[in-house]
Parts: sequence; C-alpha cells; structure tokens
Amino acid sequence: MSTSYSILMGLDVLLAIAIIALVLLQQGKGANAGAAFGSGASATVFGARGSSSFLTRATGVLAAAFFINSLTLAYLASNRPKAESVIDKMAIEQPAGEEGPAAPPDTLLEAPAPAPGPEDVPLGAATPSGAAGEGAREDVPQ
Repeated sequence: MSTSYSILMGLDVLLAIAIIALVLLQQGKGANAGAAFGSGASATVFGARGSSSFLTRATGVLAAAFFINSLTLAYLASNRPKAESVIDKMAIEQPAGEEGPAAPPDTLLEAPAPAPGPEDVPLGAATPSGAAGEGAREDVPQ
C-alpha cells in the first residue's frame, strides 16, 4: 500500500507542475503586448485558431486528472491500518499462561511495618503540634 501511495503522490506533484506550466503558457485576454516578444508566431504551430484551444483543453484534462488523483490519495490515507504500539505487540506475543518474568525469591521485598497509630504513642509524649497528648500527666513539665 505504501508503494502505491508513493507513486500516486509523485504523480500528483508532476500533475501540479504540468498544470502550472500550462497556465503560464496560455495567453490572457490582453495578450496583444506579448506578440512583440514572439508569442504571436506560436499561433501557426498549433493551427489557425492558435494555441488557446489546445492549451485550454490540456489544462482541463490535467486538472481533472489532478482532482481524481488527489481524491484517491485522500481515500488511501484515510483507510490506512492503524499502527500498533510496541507495548501492544508485546502483549500479543506473550503466551496467555505467563504473567511475565518472575523475580527470584531472594529479591522479593517484605511489606513495610505499619506506621505507629495513636494507640502506639506513649502517654505524655508530645504530639506533632508540640502539645501533650490525651491523658498526659499534669505534674510533668512540658
């Protein structure tokens, strides 16, 4: 799919360049001043009617081809398969029975001891605010 996309993208660039060239070659309605620079002689190369009908028709054909090619590129770009992340690929490749690499038993950590609660604080000990806790004795200086 990427090869066809690349080919169509290159064709789109070439069509755009060809359309630009054909538009620049065409004479406008006030092109009488261009006859002084040799563009009047080119009318005999393309026939009695001049180059206007040939260049106009060629520009229309290239514009239609450019339009169709651009729509095809948009369709191809919108229907590309979504890229998978590396993590998704690893989850797919791993067998269902395995959870992952297990750590050796000697490296497992024990659960930390719980933090002391209010029942573990001795009577008369200072609290974080600096005041004595409940049940503090009155005769002990603070």
